[in-house]
Amino acid sequence: MMKVLIIEDNPDLSRSMQEYLQGEGYLCELSYTYGQAEDKLVAYPYDCIVLDIMLPDGDGLNLLGLIRSGKIESTVLIISAKNALDDKVRGLDLGADDYLTKPFHLPELHARLKALYRRKNLRGDNTVAFNEISVNTDTLEARVHGAPLDLTRKEFDLLLYFLINKNRVLTRQSIAEHLWGDYTDNLANFDFVYQHVKNLRKKITAAGGHDYIGTVYGLGYRFNPGQP
Repeated sequence: MMKVLIIEDNPDLSRSMQEYLQGEGYLCELSYTYGQAEDKLVAYPYDCIVLDIMLPDGDGLNLLGLIRSGKIESTVLIISAKNALDDKVRGLDLGADDYLTKPFHLPELHARLKALYRRKNLRGDNTVAFNEISVNTDTLEARVHGAPLDLTRKEFDLLLYFLINKNRVLTRQSIAEHLWGDYTDNLANFDFVYQHVKNLRKKITAAGGHDYIGTVYGLGYRFNPGQP
């Protein structure tokens, strides 16, 4: 699942983008101001940021500069009603990954975000594989030894998250935030992550796959390619 932050002060456009992308299976959050965006970027990681240049309390390009200087690894797609060449060039010079001029069609926005996600996380491919396990991000299919796995959407997203982050310790909180975003703010704990990991492990091993997901006690989990 791609996690997207939309920074756009027009409520109607923001909600339209959010509803469309959520319909495509994305986790999508909104910020209407420069200040709100700063708070979210400090608190949560995002795969992609959709950034409007014109914000009511600041210049979106200044926010882009802060994103890059703060080493936030999200891809950034700039959107703006301006069609001036210098805005586009300045944005790309500051580290934006792509530029989309308003008005635009929502399917085009979706296509641009998918391309950015593949370029950053999947090296341009739509399939991520390790040994007997593979996932296809276009068809949302997961397979073990070529046989399809019957996964829920959250289980599919969790498996993809593990595969992209092999050998990295993923805390329960980071997993929860990746899959549910800021909806996790009011939760007392992240015990529900354990159940999702347990279900994923069970389905992979039942299909004849190895259990590569190791528990890092007190922290979270790690997809360990060194396990049998």
